[in-house]
Parts: sequence; structure tokens; C-alpha cells
Amino acid sequence: MSDIVIRAENLGKKYLIPHQHKESYTALRDVLANSTKSLAKKIVSFGRRRTPHENVSKEDFWALKDVFFDVKQGERVGIIGRNGAGKTTLLKLLSRITEPSAGRISIKGKVASLLEVGTGFHPELTGRENIFLNGAILGMNKAEIKKHFDEIVDFAEVEKFLDTPVKRYSSGMYVRLAFAVAAHLEPEILMVDEVLAVGDAQFQKKCLGKMEDVSKEGRTLFFVSHNLAAVQSLCNRGFVLHQGTMLLDGQTEKAVTFYLQKSGADLMSGSMSLLERRDRKGNGKARVVSLTLYSQEGIETNSIGMGEDLSVTLEIEGKLKNAVIGILIGNLFMRQICRGYTYESYSGKIDINGSVIIKCHFREIPLVQGVYYIHTWVGGIAGECADEVDNAMELHIIEKDVFNTGKKLDRKGNLFFVKHEWNFS
Repeated sequence: MSDIVIRAENLGKKYLIPHQHKESYTALRDVLANSTKSLAKKIVSFGRRRTPHENVSKEDFWALKDVFFDVKQGERVGIIGRNGAGKTTLLKLLSRITEPSAGRISIKGKVASLLEVGTGFHPELTGRENIFLNGAILGMNKAEIKKHFDEIVDFAEVEKFLDTPVKRYSSGMYVRLAFAVAAHLEPEILMVDEVLAVGDAQFQKKCLGKMEDVSKEGRTLFFVSHNLAAVQSLCNRGFVLHQGTMLLDGQTEKAVTFYLQKSGADLMSGSMSLLERRDRKGNGKARVVSLTLYSQEGIETNSIGMGEDLSVTLEIEGKLKNAVIGILIGNLFMRQICRGYTYESYSGKIDINGSVIIKCHFREIPLVQGVYYIHTWVGGIAGECADEVDNAMELHIIEKDVFNTGKKLDRKGNLFFVKHEWNFS
């Protein structure tokens, strides 16, 4: 089994969680209420422990427990689960940042990890100095770092601030530089945790492209993200974690579907406010302020079955005559898959004056299972753009027996399915 680069056996991580049964500190209200004491006594008594030992107990908390898996060279593993499921704990164990409480890990090859923004960076050092520092931490010598230095700087787009202390960097600049270092220093195993949560859409695509290049070179990738579309597009294997245990280890499509159906039901909110979106385009004469999705049963949700109806409600504010409204469905890379525009299917006139509610009903959406994105567009009949919001909301299409045969649909290479019948004479 020489192609196995990581093996985890009975892996677990335990923490001790303290519990305080009674109030151990004098509350501020108690200090203020105790008017009979002098000001000096109040200051001295504030924050003083009453019972230093008796009121605290400890509980064993297993952040990760009884995890087994083998990962082969070149596999791309997506790790999904709710917050607190143990995803980051698993990567920290695999990265040797923390030691397991139980079990063992065998790793063959050099590991680079990006677990949070600026991990391994010293805030007082410049970007240039941190590239060499982080490279040394990853086990590279000076010659190897110099070899990739220009590529790292170009990818991170921080050349102008290269000799500025990184404590003055924005979170976006931090993560660009940290990812660039980790991805360009040729590790055999790359581990990335939620890097897409910080960068903008352009940087997300660059990261996905770089991680795909890493995997094509035969290197192994571990990718933790709540962006299920990114996990689906990048990974060929998925782990589903829940409360520290491995619920499923299988193909990415199966893992995402299982997570949405079993573990992620509470994430299926069908309403999204767009008031705070700062990446919208247009002249602002009118704008979409909220977006709500409904299933064919009238339930507010962003998860529907294959071939089911979908209703979309937009709340729009502004002032615009002869308005055109568009709702588009696309993928992570903003590739348009299908759409609905009022000028194509609505013969009436739409004038926006103040706040209006617009509803659109899509019938029997023929998309195969997966994660898609709703985009919104408001403009004029001549093509004027008043408001455009990309990736306004996720749309989850869940696998369904659309042909009533009891069989699963083979979705390889297909975005759509077409209902059809066979007859033989």
C-alpha cells in the first residue's frame, strides 16, 4: 500500500471543559449596591474570588473520536460539517499542530497547511520577511524559497506592500499572502481551512485554480469549507463530520447530499437580506433588498428536489420605469445555467416606485443534484443595469427518483436531466 500517504487509526482529540456551578466573582451590580462600604473596599473586592476551588468541575469533551481513514497520493478530500463538527481539529492533528489524545497518524510526505488567516506570520515582520519565515517553518531552505519568491508575490498581489509590516495588511491581503506561500512551496500534502471565506470572488477562483493545479501534479489536498459548490467542483472524496465523529466517507456528491439531507437541515434557510452586499453592480436607481425561495409545497427553503418547482420572491426598492427583472441560476464560477427575465415571459409593464414585491415561479427545474447560486438583475428595457448581485444565495438541488424506478440518476457530465419514456412493441 505504498500509495497511501496518510493513515488515521482510532484518531481522537480530548479537551477538558471547566464548568462553574456558582458565581465565583463579585458582580458589578453587587459592588454598586453595597453602598455601606467605602470606595476603596469596593475597588479591592471587585473581581476577588470567593471560593477558589470548590465550585469548578471538569468534563471530558471529545472534539474528535474514533476516526479511521486512508488517503492515497493525489486524492482531493473535502471535509464538511457544521460549526464545531471537528473539521479544523482534524486538520490540526494531521498538520502536527496538536497531538492526538487517542489513536495514531502516519504521514508520508511534506505537509503545508493554511488553517486560519496569517497562520505562522509575525505581525511585526514585513511581507517579504514573512515569506522566508513561513517557508522555513514549512521546511524549505533559502534557495527553494527564492526560486518561488516572484510567483508567490505575483499570486498574492501584494508587491506594493511587500516591505510593509503585515500587521498593517487587511485580512484579504493576509490570506492572499498566506495561501500563496503554502501553495507555491511544493508540499506533497496541502491542507486548507476556510480560505475562501475571506477573499473576494476573483481570489476565490484563483485559489480554486491553484488547488486544482496542485492536485493535477499528483499532490494530496485536504479542503475544509462551508462552500459546498467549491467542495464539489474541487474534491473527488468527501468526509462528513458531526460532533467529532465521521458520519460518511465517500464520493463528494454522496457526501454533500448526505450532509444536506441529514446534517445540514437547519442551514436550509430560504430567506436572504441583500442590504449589506457591497459587491453589487449598477447605478442604484433600484436594488434588490431581500430574496426568498419557496419549495413547491410553499415551504421557505433553499433546498428542493430534482424536478421540483421553485418560487422566488424579490423585494425591490427604488424608482425605475419600465423595469426589467432577471433571476439567473449559475454555478460557483458564475457560469449561467438557466434564467428567467420579465421581458421574455411577462407582457405587462413594471414600474418601481418605492418598495415592490416581485414573484417568479420556475416549473420542474431540470437540474441534477448539486449546489447552485441565484443571481439577481434589475435594469431598464434598453440594457441599463440598476442593480446586479452575483451569488446572492445558494440553491441546493437534492437527489430524487425523478423517473420512479428506484434507481439513482447518473449525473456524470450532465447539468440537466430530461424526463422521457421508453416503449417497445
